[in-house]
Amino acid sequence: MIDSHAHIHDRAFDDDRAEVVARAREAGITQIVTVGCDLADSRRALDAAHAYGVYASVGIHPHEAQDAPDDLAAAFAPFLADPRVLAIGETGLDYYYDHSPRDAQRRVLRAQLAIARERATPVIFHQRDAYDDFLAILREEWRPGMRGVIHCFTGDAQQAQTYVNEFGMLLGIGGVLTFKSAEGLREAVRAVGLQPLILETDCPYLTPVPHRGKRNEPAYVALAARKLADVLGVTPDEVVQTTDANARMFFSLP
Repeated sequence: MIDSHAHIHDRAFDDDRAEVVARAREAGITQIVTVGCDLADSRRALDAAHAYGVYASVGIHPHEAQDAPDDLAAAFAPFLADPRVLAIGETGLDYYYDHSPRDAQRRVLRAQLAIARERATPVIFHQRDAYDDFLAILREEWRPGMRGVIHCFTGDAQQAQTYVNEFGMLLGIGGVLTFKSAEGLREAVRAVGLQPLILETDCPYLTPVPHRGKRNEPAYVALAARKLADVLGVTPDEVVQTTDANARMFFSLP
C-alpha cells in the first residue's frame, strides 16, 4: 500500500518518527509521500524524505497563503530540482477557517497551478467549504494532461463526478471513510467507483476507527483500504492494486 498524503515530518512525530516509519513498513506500506504546507514545512518534509527513504511535496497551504513569497516559482525551484519532491501542494482554498484572506488564497492557488503547468508537476489539492470558487479557478487554470488529486475528499457524489469526469482528478480517501457520520462520502465513493481513488492517512490527523482520538500514522492506511473494499463490494487486494497503480502513475513513482 502507498500512503499518498502524510505529514510524518510533523512535530507530532518528533519523539518516535523512526518507529512510526518502521510500523508502516511492517504494515505493508511500501511508500509514503509527506506533504509540505509552507516553505519551512516543505523543507522539513524534504529532510524527512531523505532521512527515511520516502518522498515529499512542496506547497503553500491556503492557511499560509498570506505569508507566501511574491515569487513562488523561484522559492519552489530548489525543491523541485530534488528527485525526492514529486508534487506541488498541498494548495487550494479553505473558507472554513479563513486563516488567510480569501483573495490571498485564490492568488496563491493560481500561482501554484501556473508552476505545475510550466513544470508538468502533479498537484495535491486542499478544498474545504470553497467548492464554487475552487471549481471556477480550475476551469480557468486547468489544462489537458495536468494531474491533480483532491486530498481528503469529503464532498458529495456530484462533486466527486465533476472532479473525476471534467478534470480527470484522483480522489484521496482516508480515515474519514470509516466515520459513522460519513455516509455522504461513502455514497460519493460508490458514485465514481474504485478507478479514480488513492489511499491516504493525512497523519497525524483524521485517525480512522477504531483509533479515533489518537494520533494517526501511515500504518493505519490499511484500515481505509479495508473500509473502501467493504463500501465498494470488492476485495482488499483489488483496492490495493488499483490505488497503488493510481498513486504510482500520479507521482511517477518507479
